[in-house]
Amino acid sequence: MKIITSHLNADFDSLASMVAAQMLYPDAAVVFPGSQERKVRDFIEVFHPVEIRRIRDIDMAGVDTLIIVDTRQADRIGPLSRLLENKNMQIHLYDHHPLKAGDIRGSIEITEDVGATATIFTELLRDRKVSPSSMEATILALGIYEETGCLLFPSTNERDILAVSYLLKRGANLNIVSEYVRHDLGKEELSLLNELITSAKETVIRGIRILLAKASHDSYIGEAALLAHRIMDIEDTDAVILMLNMEGKITVVARSKVPELDVSALLERFGGGGHHAAASATIREDSLETVEDRIAALLAELIKPGKTAADIMTSHVISIPAESSVKEAETAMTKFGVNALPVLRGSEYSGIITRETVEKAIFHGFRKNSVAEFCSTDALTVESDTPLLEIEAAMIEHNQRFMPVLQDRHVRGAITRTDLLRVLYEEFLRKRRIGKEDSGGIHFSSRNLSSALRDRFPANVYETLRLAGSIAEGLGYQAYLVGGSVRDLLLRKNNLDIDLVIEGDGVLFAQAFGEQLHAKVKPHHAFGTAQIIHNDLRIDVATARTEYYESPAALPKVETSSIKKDLYRRDFTINTLAIKLSPPDFGLLFDFFGAQRDLKEKTIRVLHNLSLVEDPTRAFRAIRFSERFGFRLSRHTATLIKSALDMHLFDRLSGPRLYYELLQALLETNPLLTLKKLSDYGLLKVIHRDLTFDKKLESGLSSMSETIAWYNLLYLDEKADQGLLYLMVLFAGLSASGRDEALARLSAPPKTRTLIQQGIPGALEILQSLPSKDTAALYHLLESMELEVILLAMSTARHESRKKDISHFLIELKKVRPLLKGSDLGALGIPQGPVYSEIFRALLDGRLRGSLKTEADEKEFIRTHYLRPCS
Repeated sequence: MKIITSHLNADFDSLASMVAAQMLYPDAAVVFPGSQERKVRDFIEVFHPVEIRRIRDIDMAGVDTLIIVDTRQADRIGPLSRLLENKNMQIHLYDHHPLKAGDIRGSIEITEDVGATATIFTELLRDRKVSPSSMEATILALGIYEETGCLLFPSTNERDILAVSYLLKRGANLNIVSEYVRHDLGKEELSLLNELITSAKETVIRGIRILLAKASHDSYIGEAALLAHRIMDIEDTDAVILMLNMEGKITVVARSKVPELDVSALLERFGGGGHHAAASATIREDSLETVEDRIAALLAELIKPGKTAADIMTSHVISIPAESSVKEAETAMTKFGVNALPVLRGSEYSGIITRETVEKAIFHGFRKNSVAEFCSTDALTVESDTPLLEIEAAMIEHNQRFMPVLQDRHVRGAITRTDLLRVLYEEFLRKRRIGKEDSGGIHFSSRNLSSALRDRFPANVYETLRLAGSIAEGLGYQAYLVGGSVRDLLLRKNNLDIDLVIEGDGVLFAQAFGEQLHAKVKPHHAFGTAQIIHNDLRIDVATARTEYYESPAALPKVETSSIKKDLYRRDFTINTLAIKLSPPDFGLLFDFFGAQRDLKEKTIRVLHNLSLVEDPTRAFRAIRFSERFGFRLSRHTATLIKSALDMHLFDRLSGPRLYYELLQALLETNPLLTLKKLSDYGLLKVIHRDLTFDKKLESGLSSMSETIAWYNLLYLDEKADQGLLYLMVLFAGLSASGRDEALARLSAPPKTRTLIQQGIPGALEILQSLPSKDTAALYHLLESMELEVILLAMSTARHESRKKDISHFLIELKKVRPLLKGSDLGALGIPQGPVYSEIFRALLDGRLRGSLKTEADEKEFIRTHYLRPCS
């Protein structure tokens, strides 16, 4: 016999899951382990949705399979827990609560992080093509709506919403649903709510506000969970814990809006359970006061510490020696883009000097004086374990924009006003559930993406990232995954370009990491970088750096810094995301510059106003990314490109850097759209003054795209240089001298220059010289030509017959060879010598023209034309 059951005091999610389970186990009996909520009882009496068996009618000895839904706790299935003593019992579990120590384990376990167990069953029915009736769909919808607070509770995710959509298509009746999940409170519930609010006491532990409320009632009221949500709506608090003495036992209901307090862990101590944000427990033989005291004591133990200075500070702070001049301080601030510098005497902290102070000192003629004479020595400082609340109060009350973080008088990090505002804003969003961790969408607040890393990356890559974080922690460093792989993770694109940034010695980390992986390590000590080759995976490692430019368009000067400063070096906001790999914060996303916002809004935005002054190639990169992802350039970024052109900044740009950016754009995007946009922004003129995007160029690019697509479908061994082909089309409209100038401007490699200069007229020569029908002549015309020149000729051919001739050569004629070899000629009695070349050419021509088809034909040809009969 099979039994389907759920937890005591069953709710609609329990009922819905049991009904759905019977659709999957049609020979199983539905058995409640005890009582049901009042509305569930009312619903069953009206609609009789399923045949319900009583426990006393069940022959327990005959039960061999126990199907448990919406719980995994033995003490929540009442007397049916006796069945668990049978070691041969088959147990199947379906639940949306996370697994906890001591939970029931089964041979089949389906546990999903969704708002309701009914959602899991809806997905199973849909996937197994088991169609629910209209009533069954209504019951499942009831379960989801009740458990998710009509899809409003923080535990709700997109799968719950999609499940409801499916059920509505299957005929779920929302009139019935709304009648039974209506949240109107009756007279008894209102009286109890008033007693709870009156007795409520708020306690603050590590910055988390918890409301504790208690009440008593003679009879059982099954709306305790609803009362908890009502109180959370009324009181602006982080968590609510209700203690209700009803019918001689205490029901505890807890709700939490913050990750620091896991209420399921709290109520596990009382034999209850649930999930992080919602849990309940039933306690017998105890008083309200005793339970309240135990809960208060446990809260201090279970609430995780909030953020401290170490969590929000920027480390590797740029500082200045006390003996440095005021002018040197100004230069350092400008060079590194900071507004305050810690002043050091030796290696110890002495004070702070700000840009405002420096500018005033210079204005009054003190540029040569030491910074020690003007620095603030009484500025507040904090230590790494100082709580966020204290830091917030100190910076606001004392109007201090820069807070040094010290350890034994040494500067360990710094907190700026921007750091503080960002953290406070994220807290604001998180507490109001704007965004939900690991939901896969794009939100403004920081999230933990460990689940996304596990789901999107291959298992070996995920474990490698885990190992990287552990090794960094062992060295006292912080490791971060940065670059395109993080950006594409949020865009749900595959990207295994693994770039790691280390707050510490990147080369030392790479050597330790490579040793653990048994991988090859290529260190570059001068740059603080290394490359790790592990099987098919290449990992690039860099030390966290900051950079400055000594002049516009020059190569940057780099110095060791923090992850924040390292990300500030990037080109666009969408490339500034980082994921922390070091435990215990593995997977934590860092977004200092609004990258998630720009990904959501599909916008390419530079980080600062001097971005294109420092590196004008970013203009070309902006176009490339906009076309690659289908994004738009922000208005300000477009304005900066125009300003860079007006200031002739591109004239200072070296040819190789410009060539690289142009080539990447041609390889990564649709060249037609990219070159058109480059032209629209005036950037083609940077390459050559006569380059314009006209109808002729548009037609040529379109034709070349078709030609490349056709050639790639042939899967031939010889690969065409796609970048070179598009460069040929781009420069075909220039004169020979114009092409020379453009190629010189780009500092193109010598081979590329030669191919372009000779290939463009060479393609024209091919089209003019193509023989009409002689396949041998066609072969000899094209055989010595570079593949790219042949494809250029094919793409520019106006007549279909010429395209077919070139296609015939590439597909068939190019592979034709004589069947006989040199040894065969010797066996026929032909002495070695120059005649061999003549013979093989004659044999090739015969095969090309179809007159020689077999080896015998070739031998007969040789006997006839090259062997003289004996006289």
